[in-house]
Amino acid sequence: MVEKYYPPAFYETSFNCPHCRVYSRQVWSNIWREIKEVNSPSHIQVSGLISAFCEHCKEFSLWLNGEIVYPELTSISPPNEDLSESIKQDYLEAGSIVNKSPRGAAALLRLSIEKLVNQLESNGKDLNEKIGLLVDRGLPTEIQQSLDILRVIGNNAVHPGQLDLKDDIKTATRLFEIVNIIAQDRITNPKQIKEIYSKLPKETLESIKKRDE
Repeated sequence: MVEKYYPPAFYETSFNCPHCRVYSRQVWSNIWREIKEVNSPSHIQVSGLISAFCEHCKEFSLWLNGEIVYPELTSISPPNEDLSESIKQDYLEAGSIVNKSPRGAAALLRLSIEKLVNQLESNGKDLNEKIGLLVDRGLPTEIQQSLDILRVIGNNAVHPGQLDLKDDIKTATRLFEIVNIIAQDRITNPKQIKEIYSKLPKETLESIKKRDE
């Protein structure tokens, strides 16, 4: 099951951090400015500006009059928790630049997809053939079709990690979705099913084993 995404919201005590994307407690603080004039208070509160400190990644977000101004907020969902740390880093970096450079974000996401496919399928001479083998093993055809449409594979494909002048935010957003869809289908779902199966009563497992002999 995909974890629910709680977008950053003013003065909420917990939400998905705009830096690390992890659902975490947020500590709010006023912003103070130092005053060096004689006979003046040493510090005064900056009107309308407040910070939220993420207890997970130890980074601050800044809010002005109730609206987040740092970091630049994107609408993408956080990366699937079962992705490798390397892929998560690429995913989060892509999320941090998607509004300013959708081509750069799409290049990072194509690289993430290549890493993920290589992790799932060691056979095959290239990305196109590896994805075909995954489809043979149950990867939904719709995912392969999405990859084909977005020129991730094929003879005229843009190589993973390279910029495509035609990429836009819509393309990058779809690539974010594909990374999580593949991870959910190939990693998370099997893991969860295995965990549920392992908790079945011993008698039930023995009965299933006998049935399949």
